[in-house]
Amino acid sequence: MIGISACLGGICCRYDGQSKELSFLKELVEKKEAMPICPEVLGGLPIPREPAEIKDGDGFAVWQEQASVVTVSGEDVTECFKEGAKIAYQKLLEHQIDTVIVKENSPSCGQKMIYDGTFSGNKITGMGVATAYFVLNGIDVISENEWQKIVKHEDLNG
Repeated sequence: MIGISACLGGICCRYDGQSKELSFLKELVEKKEAMPICPEVLGGLPIPREPAEIKDGDGFAVWQEQASVVTVSGEDVTECFKEGAKIAYQKLLEHQIDTVIVKENSPSCGQKMIYDGTFSGNKITGMGVATAYFVLNGIDVISENEWQKIVKHEDLNG
């Protein structure tokens, strides 16, 4: 079994109340071959919620207390993001999951790119808060753009 960012599995849990469903990944969730997780919701944030971005760094900087996660109106939601990452990690451990496919650009789940903290649409290289925590704790993380590396299309038709 693998983990999947819940929004990729068809669950409407994003900040805007939508999903970013990828049909093949949703099918894995439906077949109980993947567990959906949303660190932001697990951390206590509502659906929908204000957009949030990491200010002054990426997820690793958040864990080093050198960066924070703030909403577009300036509310600091860093602790919600950190708590959600920890809860998500525990759920992955409980299900003996060591690989997660994550939603790129997310302040929680971004694997290669995140928004730069200015709410201008600009992206920077970096990981989200949950992804950084997963990596620090030995979970393999794969971007939604590279999920085919671990999930073969034929696997879903057999």
